[in-house]
Amino acid sequence: MRAVVYDRYGPPEVLRLEEVATPTPGANEVLIEVVATSVNRSDWECLVGTPAYARIGGLRTPAKRTLGSDIAGRIAAVGEAVTRFDVGDEVYGESPMGGFAEYAVAKESALAHKPESLTFVDASTIPQAGAIALQGTTGVGAGQRFLINGAGGGTGAFAIQLAKRSGAHVAGVDNAAKLDFMRALGADEVIDYQREDFTRKGPYDFVLDLVAHRSVFAYRRSLAPGGRYRSVGGPVPTLLRIVTVGALLGRLSGRSIRMLLVKPGPAHFRPLTEMCVSGDIEIHIDEVFPLSEAPQALARVGDGHALGKVVVEVA
Repeated sequence: MRAVVYDRYGPPEVLRLEEVATPTPGANEVLIEVVATSVNRSDWECLVGTPAYARIGGLRTPAKRTLGSDIAGRIAAVGEAVTRFDVGDEVYGESPMGGFAEYAVAKESALAHKPESLTFVDASTIPQAGAIALQGTTGVGAGQRFLINGAGGGTGAFAIQLAKRSGAHVAGVDNAAKLDFMRALGADEVIDYQREDFTRKGPYDFVLDLVAHRSVFAYRRSLAPGGRYRSVGGPVPTLLRIVTVGALLGRLSGRSIRMLLVKPGPAHFRPLTEMCVSGDIEIHIDEVFPLSEAPQALARVGDGHALGKVVVEVA
């Protein structure tokens, strides 16, 4: 089969399209003929090897040669213990990397049946971004001020819409090229991080930070009394300060400053899928690339240019 592989951390140029062996599913796994794989920020981090946690399992060289975790496709083979799927079923969900290839293996428990009304490209955008957006907006209610830092990407596009459905006043932070996009999604307030410091605005009742780079004291300043800050990703030193100093500072100030520990799996992304099917939430796809152009797809996400989700269409 064809797969996009890499053997060392680096820029998209280290990726190459190569013929490799088709994987074999284990007892509780299925083999998927991949139709589409969306690009996540985590793919970019595992490509370049930064932040440091992206090198878990492979300090000097990548632990796995093929990236891509959010996939959609058809079941090509099932393991002996699989009971929920049959060959030919259309599915979407999470694979432990390996999605930028013609075939990928995934655990039965990580997949769901693809709704007929969604294309494979659409379905591939949901698993990781949908789970983060749903859990990152839990508890947001009418009249509250909710800010998303990094709101112009795939997760942010879902989170803006979810928070607006809850009746919140939504502020989106990203680069200047994404301000109109965030407004179109429903953001009441948009902030160009290169010109304004969101931690000196507000204060906000909830902050969902998808690109944490600031000090915990700045995050504390951005929150109203009783406010909640949740971080998803960021440099390791920043995350360590959030876990230690941030947690203590939050308790002392009557605020909550923590990391968002995202729960994966169908139970945590299927509710968003149902909203997409009903038309309550829209899927925004920035660009679709063929498998041969997976390096360009990753570069678009890594450079921060994507408006919504970027997808690699394999078949």
